[in-house]
Amino acid sequence: MKLYLYTILILILVMINHGSCDSTIHVGHRVSLAIPLEYNDGFIGRAFLMDYGDDTKQIEPSFRVALSTEANKGKYSCSLEVFLGDVKVWNSGHYSKFYTSDVCFLELTEDGDLQLKGPKNRIGWRTGTSGQGVERLQILRTGNLVLLDVLNQIKWQSFNFPTDVMLWGQRLDVSTWLTSFPRNTSSFYTFEILYNKVALFLNSGRLKYSYWEFKPSKNRNITFVELGSKGLELFDDKHKRMAQIIASWKVQPVRFLALGNRTGNLGIYFYSPTTRKFEASFQALNTTCDLPLACKPYGICTFSNSCSCIRLLTKKNHEVSDCNQRVPSRFCGGGTTQVKMLELNDVVTVLKDAPKRINVTKTTCANLCLNDCKCVAALHSYGDYGDPSSEQCSLFQLVAGIKQVEKGLGLSYMVKVPKGTSYHHNNPSVKKWVLIVVGVVDGLIIILVLGGLVYYLVHKRRNNLQGTNNDT
Repeated sequence: MKLYLYTILILILVMINHGSCDSTIHVGHRVSLAIPLEYNDGFIGRAFLMDYGDDTKQIEPSFRVALSTEANKGKYSCSLEVFLGDVKVWNSGHYSKFYTSDVCFLELTEDGDLQLKGPKNRIGWRTGTSGQGVERLQILRTGNLVLLDVLNQIKWQSFNFPTDVMLWGQRLDVSTWLTSFPRNTSSFYTFEILYNKVALFLNSGRLKYSYWEFKPSKNRNITFVELGSKGLELFDDKHKRMAQIIASWKVQPVRFLALGNRTGNLGIYFYSPTTRKFEASFQALNTTCDLPLACKPYGICTFSNSCSCIRLLTKKNHEVSDCNQRVPSRFCGGGTTQVKMLELNDVVTVLKDAPKRINVTKTTCANLCLNDCKCVAALHSYGDYGDPSSEQCSLFQLVAGIKQVEKGLGLSYMVKVPKGTSYHHNNPSVKKWVLIVVGVVDGLIIILVLGGLVYYLVHKRRNNLQGTNNDT
């Protein structure tokens, strides 16, 4: 019975998809999409309603609009989506999902309001355009989904509600952003347009730390940005382009900019006729270890791009803990006598924009974190990587984005841990990391090399002994 229902649904979707799709839907139009009676993890159902262009007659993929239902955490969500080929570039439920059962309706009402509904006409999403003279819903050449009146004036547009993708020709004003939500974590990424820069941020609860930024020269202020054919363009208050992130060094023009849900990396993409795929012509971060969540919390990204945990050896039973297994997430209420700072050699965090103090020693920096129960890590540096004239201390409320760096850079990264961890250092405020960070892959390579060398020496010695015996 379950398979039968899914088959019926797929047949309905195929009929809609291969029917006469147009780029316009007029007022009074209503379409429904059936939802499975039983929950099936991974299920996705789509009815394509509109498109711009014809994929069978052109080289590059076209824009399509779909009414979609998707299995999510034991329920089914319903949303209106825009696709460029197979890439989802806009979703009505990006920030707030509409969950429903049995059926999902999309209706452009007679008074011009576009609505998603469930059973008993329960409204889960709407454009709020009633009484504004809306005459039709249309997908434009740029991928902008718009509601138009009889004079072709835009009353609502998807470009004003950015998700995690920015399309060619789309404009974002200052104080707007793209947002992506990685799975299995409460943290999320944002790409934000600020007055003095564009930047990537890692958000965790109320905490926010940047991990990449691009600033115009001469401290000029940004009014808006726009994605052009060659990259992301930054404009001032006179609508004059003052800076650009150039991405398209190829013949093919830029199609979209995207903030990765899994990595938090920012990429600008073009369509390759050769591979028939969208490929990145620009990425903000080019190495794995520069990503804020390349490893789990309390994990270190090594030179080999593998993750190694911070392991602590307790005094009581000498048990070794992996990552944050024995590290509490909160230190408030325990007092400074119950914790200490553990120094990690030759590592740093990619997170920025933390509260900073200048002209403080490493010991003072450690004490500042110890005396702040919300502080969980501190980074001490000698100015710009080795300048002893101005020592700096940054305090963090999040342990993440740790990566291995070369020795001698004048950096010291310290994490707060409970007392009872073994150490080898006389300084009462800063305790040295007791175990060397070596990734699993790195360790295996070292063992194999040493094993091979021992085998070679033993084998050579045996051959020499045999040769000596033969001579005698």
